[in-house]
Amino acid sequence: MVRPPQSNLSLSQGVRVLFYGLTPSESTFSQVEEVQDYVQQAIPYFVGMMIIELVITWFQKGQIVFRLNDACSSISAGILSRLPTIFGRGLELSGYIYIWENFRIYVLPWDSLWTWWLAFLGVDFAYYWIHRMSHEVNIMWAAHQVHHSSEDYNLSTALRQSVLQKYFSWIFNLPMALFIPPSIHAVHLQFNLLYQFWIHTEIIGNLGPLELMLNTPSHHRVHHGRNLYCIDKNYGGTLIIWDRIFGTFEPENKKVIYGLTHPINTFEPLWTQFHHFIYIWKTFWTTSGINNKIFVIFKGPGWEPGKPRLGCPEDLPKISGKEIPYNHQIPFWLQVYAMLHFIFVLGIYLQIFANKLAVSETTILFGIGYIILTLTSIGLMMENRKQAAILEFIRCCAFLCLHELGSLTGPFKLVTEVAFCGCLAFWGLRSIIKFKAHQWIWGTE
Repeated sequence: MVRPPQSNLSLSQGVRVLFYGLTPSESTFSQVEEVQDYVQQAIPYFVGMMIIELVITWFQKGQIVFRLNDACSSISAGILSRLPTIFGRGLELSGYIYIWENFRIYVLPWDSLWTWWLAFLGVDFAYYWIHRMSHEVNIMWAAHQVHHSSEDYNLSTALRQSVLQKYFSWIFNLPMALFIPPSIHAVHLQFNLLYQFWIHTEIIGNLGPLELMLNTPSHHRVHHGRNLYCIDKNYGGTLIIWDRIFGTFEPENKKVIYGLTHPINTFEPLWTQFHHFIYIWKTFWTTSGINNKIFVIFKGPGWEPGKPRLGCPEDLPKISGKEIPYNHQIPFWLQVYAMLHFIFVLGIYLQIFANKLAVSETTILFGIGYIILTLTSIGLMMENRKQAAILEFIRCCAFLCLHELGSLTGPFKLVTEVAFCGCLAFWGLRSIIKFKAHQWIWGTE
């Protein structure tokens, strides 16, 4: 029944894991320590499928539908969401293990097919309610809105994840810890997330009978829409049956306009992650009455005193179907520069994960700080904001600190040195451009 855990997925397994396609015999483990990090191993397959989507849309529409700024913003959010896992299991799994070890009431056999399939249903059912509450409870929406903030809908959008959502969602899985072993739960937690990658695309239409049971691209496009008929619909993860049972299902029938009802109009990753928390904080203090203050946190995002729990649909902005996504134009050379450094930071991110057991915590912390600096700087570049040059200078200094630690070797060191040279080149080029502009304006040339 059980095969020894593998350190790396085969090509077939890497593709199948994105479609919940690994068999129980390939994904059943007795101990949670044996469970692979499927999400981390899926990264090359994410990239491969995004390239395939890019090629297909090029042939279908004769143009590239990926916007560099939006795609980088989405992938940046995905990177940020993964950084806490460098240090360990995280609250989501640790809390589950604690309940299992101290309060379980029955032990289902870890090597049973029934246990595997029960965990599949349990995790997906819990996800439905996690997802639904993330739309209906304002403080949870503050974390989840990150995923909805893109005005595009492609495979890069699937990677736009929240740093904080897992710290709200873990409690929904705890009932399963009373009888389902952590090793089985940890597998399905990842499979449920990975399945949802491929449904973030517009190149796949209606899938016929599969639409009755499974969450599909068509169903999930509705969920990402800001049209009135799309709001608070289709919460399912792998299965759509929960939406059909609980009355939240809506089929795709009109052109979907994607994004938040009130677009945030930025590619800066930290603001994308935390802006709604700031909004709640301000609203909390400006709302009168202790009950109303509490309701600001725990009722829906659209709630105001005197209105229903989830707000009034008529308060939502009208959708004409002609909305234009936020798309700040920047010079081509700056796009190339930002893209190259985005690739460099991806390399450093992968190196940190690959070498996290071999380097000091100080090096890891500096590496994480550098990643956050870089992603923030790139976000500012995508909007051509003046703070980008200052942040680039700070980033150069961060490179020096990383280099002086002496722990950067091999590809990690090479990537940082190349990127450091790029930082200096950017800083110098920007200074020259600004100097020339100053000469031209004041007629001193």
